Amino acid sequence: MSVSVRVRLVFPDELVREPVLARLSRTFAVEPNVRRASVDESSGWIVCELEGAAAEIDAAIAWLQETGVRVELLGDVVES
Repeated sequence: MSVSVRVRLVFPDELVREPVLARLSRTFAVEPNVRRASVDESSGWIVCELEGAAAEIDAAIAWLQETGVRVELLGDVVES
């Protein structure tokens, strides 16, 4: 069963130029859907929906946090 979780990802300056979402989608069976974003030279944030199996989303969020991205959950899980 696929679920979708809305998150806000906040990137520190050392990760702004890194392809974090590309790595996430290659490493986990999670599809990010960017809804809003703001990025400049020293900081950035993305509001996106992560869609996939619940276990894959949990693993992807843990990986993002380990990488240095601050992850904020923005709402309920949406079953699809």
